[in-house]
Amino acid sequence: MVAWCDVAGPLSLASAYGNVLGRVLYPGWERVRGRPTFELLALLRHTERGSASELAALRDGLVRRLVRHAYDHTAHYRAAFDGAHVLPGDIAAVADLARLPVLDRETAQRTVDARTASWPPIAVTKATSGSTGHPLLVRFSAESRHWRDATRWRGYGWAGYHMGDKAVHLWGVAATQPTSAQRAKLAIDRVLRRDVYLDCMVRSDAALAHMVDMIRRERPNVIAGYAQAIADLARYVERTDARTWDDIPVIYGAERLWPVDRAVIERAFGAAVFETYGCREFMLMGMECEHHDGLHESAENLIVELLVRDPDRGRENHWRAAQPGEHGEVAITDLHNLANPFIRYLTGDSAVARAPRPCACGRTLATFGPVDGRVTDTMRDADGNPVEGILFNILFLSLAAHARHFQAVQRSDGRVTLRVVPAQPGALAPDAEALIRAFCATHLRGIPLDIEVVSAIPLGAAGKLRRVVVER
Repeated sequence: MVAWCDVAGPLSLASAYGNVLGRVLYPGWERVRGRPTFELLALLRHTERGSASELAALRDGLVRRLVRHAYDHTAHYRAAFDGAHVLPGDIAAVADLARLPVLDRETAQRTVDARTASWPPIAVTKATSGSTGHPLLVRFSAESRHWRDATRWRGYGWAGYHMGDKAVHLWGVAATQPTSAQRAKLAIDRVLRRDVYLDCMVRSDAALAHMVDMIRRERPNVIAGYAQAIADLARYVERTDARTWDDIPVIYGAERLWPVDRAVIERAFGAAVFETYGCREFMLMGMECEHHDGLHESAENLIVELLVRDPDRGRENHWRAAQPGEHGEVAITDLHNLANPFIRYLTGDSAVARAPRPCACGRTLATFGPVDGRVTDTMRDADGNPVEGILFNILFLSLAAHARHFQAVQRSDGRVTLRVVPAQPGALAPDAEALIRAFCATHLRGIPLDIEVVSAIPLGAAGKLRRVVVER
């Protein structure tokens, strides 16, 4: 095995820059921008090992603040609470959230404006990737942004990935091209932060060989990306005996990783393989620690509930908490997004509940998982190369204003049918259709594409919309 340090001079300079970046430049830049990322990160590193009572007091206080604010400053939650005959003063702790209705994705789509508070101001607006086939507009405040950033860096630190480290990211590409000024800014930002992004949508042997070459050249401290993209790369590394590196920590997310995939990743890159669970609405919701025994909840930033429909209670849409070992639907309450609150929001995923018990790592954050949601089928281009099914999520980020729902079906003969429910009744806008066809021609090379504009897309047997279906 060839170690990274076979060229001491350049690597020593790179390591020195990484240390300066992580300890001086990055913290200084965050302070100049008025972002308390490092202060919050220090707090999170304390609370993750704090007492249960300390963490509960923090969360209960944040819940009371959130509920009062949502009732006073948003039309949607004022009506929802009144409809449930609940006043803000009735919610004194996390457990009391069970008295409030859940927020399903359809309702969240319809109520973006009604859930937007009169203050604080919105800092970020973005569309979700539509992981359940339903793109959603998300707004959040500066406070929420700061907590998300700190929570992400706290979790990544458990995998050994810290600010200043060089990372190779196996990620997707935007459907719409940025301007030249945006590209220049992004390129400079990534160089300064030591981030290397590789397009993993198409995974032909040539594309995978390029990824291997980039890993050898860049010598990253960590590899991060889509689960199945990393698994395909690992299989290529093993098949071609391409490994020439020491162990590299791997952080994966966005999709389910099966045990057989995890095993091949460990052989290709080492045993330090870490699962993350996140989404664009909330960023990092759960993360594996070094003991790899479930996902630690990002408890200071949000509340993860695992809920089961309980028809025996005599009320439609009544829910109960999943019992240990039971699968429940994931509901998230964002504790810091006062600009556009999400309270008991159903993500469309399911996960396994776990009994409360200490983790061997010493952290007192509760654990849950595995997460069952968002298993993406791998498609194929005309040459038989694997193509990441999640590319349609990326595509519909650029089409949030044009489409409410989508589903891509690849037939056994390779042909793809893309069903789209337009945002407004009628035909899909010509520019939206042109974008779809250009994007698919790039990533699903040689595959015929049919676009069907429909009024609705039937749900699957589990009552959920499969966004990508591959017929075998």
